[in-house]
Amino acid sequence: MLHIFFTRHGQTVWNVENKICGATDIELTALGHEQAIQLGKKIINDDIKIDEILYSPLIRAAETARHISETTGIPMREEPRLKEQNFGKYEGTARDGLVFQKAKSDFINSYKGGETMLHLAQRIYNLLDDLKQEDKTYLLVAHNGISRVVNSYFHNMSNEEYAAFGIKNCEIVRYDF
Repeated sequence: MLHIFFTRHGQTVWNVENKICGATDIELTALGHEQAIQLGKKIINDDIKIDEILYSPLIRAAETARHISETTGIPMREEPRLKEQNFGKYEGTARDGLVFQKAKSDFINSYKGGETMLHLAQRIYNLLDDLKQEDKTYLLVAHNGISRVVNSYFHNMSNEEYAAFGIKNCEIVRYDF
Protein backbone atom coordinates (compact mmCIF):
# COMPACT_ATOMS: atom_id res chain seq x y z
CA MET A 1 0.00 0.00 0.00
CA LEU A 2 1.29 3.45 -0.88
CA HIS A 3 1.65 5.91 1.95
CA ILE A 4 3.18 9.24 2.90
CA PHE A 5 4.50 10.70 6.11
CA PHE A 6 3.81 14.21 7.33
CA THR A 7 5.57 16.33 9.92
CA ARG A 8 5.20 19.87 11.15
CA HIS A 9 8.32 22.03 11.31
CA GLY A 10 10.25 22.50 14.56
CA GLN A 11 9.36 25.13 17.15
CA THR A 12 9.51 28.84 16.25
CA VAL A 13 9.49 31.94 18.45
CA TRP A 14 5.95 32.70 17.30
CA ASN A 15 4.87 29.17 18.33
CA VAL A 16 6.20 29.95 21.81
CA GLU A 17 4.46 33.34 21.79
CA ASN A 18 1.15 31.79 20.59
CA LYS A 19 1.14 33.87 17.39
CA ILE A 20 -0.17 32.88 13.97
CA CYS A 21 2.82 32.37 11.66
CA GLY A 22 0.95 31.67 8.43
CA ALA A 23 2.98 32.70 5.38
CA THR A 24 5.24 34.95 7.49
CA ASP A 25 8.77 33.53 7.30
CA ILE A 26 9.72 32.81 10.93
CA GLU A 27 12.91 30.95 11.87
CA LEU A 28 13.28 27.99 14.20
CA THR A 29 14.28 28.35 17.84
CA ALA A 30 17.27 26.39 19.19
CA LEU A 31 14.74 23.81 20.42
CA GLY A 32 13.18 23.71 16.94
CA HIS A 33 16.54 22.81 15.39
CA GLU A 34 17.04 20.08 18.02
CA GLN A 35 13.51 18.71 17.46
CA ALA A 36 14.30 18.31 13.74
CA ILE A 37 17.56 16.49 14.45
CA GLN A 38 15.76 14.21 16.92
CA LEU A 39 13.08 13.46 14.32
CA GLY A 40 15.82 12.42 11.88
CA LYS A 41 17.20 10.05 14.52
CA LYS A 42 13.70 8.67 15.17
CA ILE A 43 13.27 7.93 11.45
CA ILE A 44 16.53 5.95 11.52
CA ASN A 45 15.83 4.20 14.84
CA ASP A 46 12.26 3.24 13.86
CA ASP A 47 13.49 2.10 10.42
CA ILE A 48 10.97 4.33 8.65
CA LYS A 49 11.53 3.97 4.90
CA ILE A 50 11.29 7.29 3.06
CA ASP A 51 12.48 7.90 -0.50
CA GLU A 52 12.36 11.70 -0.55
CA ILE A 53 11.59 14.69 1.64
CA LEU A 54 9.37 17.42 0.18
CA TYR A 55 9.31 20.67 2.13
CA SER A 56 7.60 24.03 2.23
CA PRO A 57 9.68 26.98 0.98
CA LEU A 58 9.30 28.79 4.33
CA ILE A 59 12.54 28.81 6.35
CA ARG A 60 11.11 26.98 9.37
CA ALA A 61 10.13 23.99 7.22
CA ALA A 62 13.24 24.18 5.00
CA GLU A 63 15.54 24.10 8.03
CA THR A 64 13.58 21.22 9.58
CA ALA A 65 13.88 19.28 6.32
CA ARG A 66 17.61 20.06 6.09
CA HIS A 67 18.27 18.68 9.57
CA ILE A 68 16.24 15.53 8.82
CA SER A 69 18.02 15.06 5.48
CA GLU A 70 21.48 15.58 6.99
CA THR A 71 20.71 13.12 9.80
CA THR A 72 19.13 10.41 7.61
CA GLY A 73 20.72 10.89 4.19
CA ILE A 74 17.26 11.12 2.59
CA PRO A 75 17.29 13.53 -0.39
CA MET A 76 15.10 16.61 -0.15
CA ARG A 77 13.54 19.15 -2.48
CA GLU A 78 11.36 22.19 -2.11
CA GLU A 79 7.65 21.82 -2.94
CA PRO A 80 6.02 25.29 -3.23
CA ARG A 81 2.51 23.88 -2.77
CA LEU A 82 3.40 23.00 0.85
CA LYS A 83 3.68 26.67 1.85
CA GLU A 84 1.48 27.53 4.83
CA GLN A 85 -1.83 29.30 4.31
CA ASN A 86 -1.61 33.08 4.25
CA PHE A 87 -3.83 34.29 7.08
CA GLY A 88 -3.74 37.92 5.90
CA LYS A 89 -4.55 40.43 8.62
CA TYR A 90 -4.37 37.73 11.32
CA GLU A 91 -0.68 36.89 10.86
CA GLY A 92 1.24 37.72 14.03
CA THR A 93 -1.94 37.82 16.15
CA ALA A 94 -2.96 35.37 18.89
CA ARG A 95 -3.64 31.85 17.60
CA ASP A 96 -6.46 31.39 20.08
CA GLY A 97 -8.06 34.80 19.53
CA LEU A 98 -11.84 34.57 19.37
CA VAL A 99 -12.15 36.74 16.25
CA PHE A 100 -9.65 34.55 14.40
CA GLN A 101 -11.32 31.34 15.59
CA LYS A 102 -14.63 32.55 14.19
CA ALA A 103 -13.05 33.72 10.92
CA LYS A 104 -11.29 30.36 10.51
CA SER A 105 -14.65 28.56 10.37
CA ASP A 106 -15.55 30.43 7.16
CA PHE A 107 -13.81 28.43 4.43
CA ILE A 108 -14.15 31.15 1.78
CA ASN A 109 -12.65 33.92 3.96
CA SER A 110 -9.41 35.38 2.55
CA TYR A 111 -8.62 37.27 5.79
CA LYS A 112 -8.18 40.57 3.90
CA GLY A 113 -5.18 39.74 1.75
CA GLY A 114 -4.73 36.06 2.60
CA GLU A 115 -5.80 32.74 1.13
CA THR A 116 -9.10 30.94 1.60
CA MET A 117 -9.29 27.45 3.09
CA LEU A 118 -10.84 26.24 -0.16
CA HIS A 119 -7.90 27.52 -2.24
CA LEU A 120 -5.49 25.96 0.25
CA ALA A 121 -7.32 22.63 0.09
CA GLN A 122 -7.26 22.71 -3.71
CA ARG A 123 -3.47 23.05 -3.89
CA ILE A 124 -2.79 20.45 -1.18
CA TYR A 125 -5.33 17.95 -2.57
CA ASN A 126 -3.78 18.42 -6.05
CA LEU A 127 -0.33 17.72 -4.58
CA LEU A 128 -1.57 14.58 -2.79
CA ASP A 129 -3.30 13.39 -5.97
CA ASP A 130 0.02 13.81 -7.80
CA LEU A 131 2.00 11.96 -5.10
CA LYS A 132 -0.51 9.11 -5.07
CA GLN A 133 0.45 8.37 -8.69
CA GLU A 134 4.15 7.95 -7.87
CA ASP A 135 5.89 4.83 -6.62
CA LYS A 136 7.74 6.63 -3.81
CA THR A 137 7.30 7.22 -0.11
CA TYR A 138 7.54 10.88 0.81
CA LEU A 139 7.96 12.81 4.02
CA LEU A 140 6.14 16.12 3.73
CA VAL A 141 7.64 18.82 5.98
CA ALA A 142 5.20 21.67 6.33
CA HIS A 143 2.92 23.49 8.76
CA ASN A 144 -0.01 23.00 11.12
CA GLY A 145 -2.51 24.49 8.66
CA ILE A 146 -1.26 22.10 6.01
CA SER A 147 -1.59 19.19 8.49
CA ARG A 148 -5.33 19.93 8.73
CA VAL A 149 -5.80 19.73 4.98
CA VAL A 150 -3.70 16.57 4.66
CA ASN A 151 -5.68 14.93 7.45
CA SER A 152 -8.97 15.95 5.81
CA TYR A 153 -7.82 14.33 2.54
CA PHE A 154 -7.57 10.97 4.31
CA HIS A 155 -10.31 11.28 6.97
CA ASN A 156 -13.83 12.71 7.07
CA MET A 157 -13.96 15.62 9.50
CA SER A 158 -16.61 18.04 10.70
CA ASN A 159 -15.86 21.76 10.40
CA GLU A 160 -15.21 21.83 14.15
CA GLU A 161 -12.85 18.84 13.98
CA TYR A 162 -11.02 20.43 11.05
CA ALA A 163 -10.57 23.75 12.86
CA ALA A 164 -9.35 22.02 16.04
CA PHE A 165 -6.98 19.55 14.35
CA GLY A 166 -3.25 20.02 14.68
CA ILE A 167 -0.01 18.19 15.34
CA LYS A 168 2.95 19.01 17.53
CA ASN A 169 6.23 20.37 16.22
CA CYS A 170 8.19 17.51 14.57
CA GLU A 171 5.48 14.94 15.25
CA ILE A 172 5.40 12.40 12.41
CA VAL A 173 2.13 10.98 11.07
CA ARG A 174 1.64 8.23 8.49
CA TYR A 175 -1.21 8.32 5.97
CA ASP A 176 -2.15 5.43 3.68
CA PHE A 177 -3.58 6.04 0.22
